[in-house]
Amino acid sequence: MTYTRKRNLLLSLISLCCLSAYTQEHNVSAGYQKPTDPAVLENLETWQDLKFGLFMHWGTYSQWGIVESWSLCPEDEGWTQRKPEHGETYFEYVKNYENLQKTFNPVDFNPQKWANAAKAAGMKYVVFTTKHHDGFAMFDTKESDYKITSPNTPFSTNPKADVTKEIFSTFRNEGFKIGAYFSKPDWHTEYYWWPYFPPKDRNVNYDPLKYPDRWEKYKTFTYNQINELTSNYGKVDILWLDGGWVRPFKTIDQSVEWQRTIKVEQDIDMDKIGNMARNNQPGIIVVDRTVPGEWENYVTPEQAIPEHPLDIPWESCITMGNSFSYVPNDHYKPTQKIVETLVKIISRGGNYLLNIAPGPNGDFDQAAYDRLEELSSWVAINESAIYATRAIAPYHEGNYYYTRSKDSRTVNVFHLSEDKEYQQPETFQFTIPDNFEVKDVKLLGYKGKIKWTKNDNKLIIKAPKMDVKYASVIQLTSK
Repeated sequence: MTYTRKRNLLLSLISLCCLSAYTQEHNVSAGYQKPTDPAVLENLETWQDLKFGLFMHWGTYSQWGIVESWSLCPEDEGWTQRKPEHGETYFEYVKNYENLQKTFNPVDFNPQKWANAAKAAGMKYVVFTTKHHDGFAMFDTKESDYKITSPNTPFSTNPKADVTKEIFSTFRNEGFKIGAYFSKPDWHTEYYWWPYFPPKDRNVNYDPLKYPDRWEKYKTFTYNQINELTSNYGKVDILWLDGGWVRPFKTIDQSVEWQRTIKVEQDIDMDKIGNMARNNQPGIIVVDRTVPGEWENYVTPEQAIPEHPLDIPWESCITMGNSFSYVPNDHYKPTQKIVETLVKIISRGGNYLLNIAPGPNGDFDQAAYDRLEELSSWVAINESAIYATRAIAPYHEGNYYYTRSKDSRTVNVFHLSEDKEYQQPETFQFTIPDNFEVKDVKLLGYKGKIKWTKNDNKLIIKAPKMDVKYASVIQLTSK
């Protein structure tokens, strides 16, 4: 079986099960093209070692406690609904939404608090929404006044007004790799949604081939903002580009429903953008989501986990609550569910990008901090089985999930008990990976000697009595 056919088969097995009340579906694109730049390959290898990252969606929309940006989109979908109290007509709603800039004042913003909690929980990289589809820049762009540092925004007088700069520098100082989320579509600028026409859907509302001068201005606008982010904000390791409908028309996959809604050419010249970003940040990982080719260096299933391992770099972005954006009284997943999700993802070779949304005051809900604190004790015990690991067959067998060290001398076996509070069994029994000769067995978190036996290709372990939360981890060392 060829590499392409094998990969397409694997991608066809990706779960489409949504983990939240709404999701903007992004299918994992086929036709992955492995980078050739040695610095990019090195950065990707290191990124795959990190396993666990923090995602943050934050903008003026947090004041209304609504889905990020999407209520501006004139499509009738579950995630685009508007509340009547925010405007009776579409255009009244848009005006009121844009006026949120005038009241945005997150005075409790303290990125060190976030970084401390995320680091303790075992997170190793951060991806922050520097600009979502609504076009409001959470950085000091020179291309627009629709930004957090504008005099029109109350928070602009705060010493930490350039929140992107503060977040990146704070997390970088704590040893995190830095990712800049950036939306390719911008629903605020006249160069994407031209006021001459009403917006019809999420796409550009004019034909770029008919009005090439206007589209050229949009390309320049986008290029300049990404140049700012990759020039003025220190070391940036990942450029995470969202809004996959902004793409060359020839790359549309007609088998993907949402891509069939793209009716016009929206090529922003990713070669020019990508090369500029690499010139500014040598080795930067570029994630042009859902657009296969040179600039999609890893793939990004959203609110879903592949059912089987993928042999390419990938990352599942999944919310801690039900929403990517801040919603009052959101339902946060229990810590055991977060641990189980992490285990499933790393056993299939991926990274887990866990989204937590700051509120209008500039802080997380206490429930999010509680989850991170609970995670920290489990991760501290089991970190050797999580980081710098890769997938190994049989990957998943009943309640057991596998990872291996990169030199294959160590195999880690996670035991879960889904849908109920974790209880360690009296006996562990699981398959030993092929061609792995067991020399020593440890139960992470237990300092005593473990009793174990082999029966053909099965390992049988008498579990010592110990208080284990969320999941047990057995670590095997080879001869």
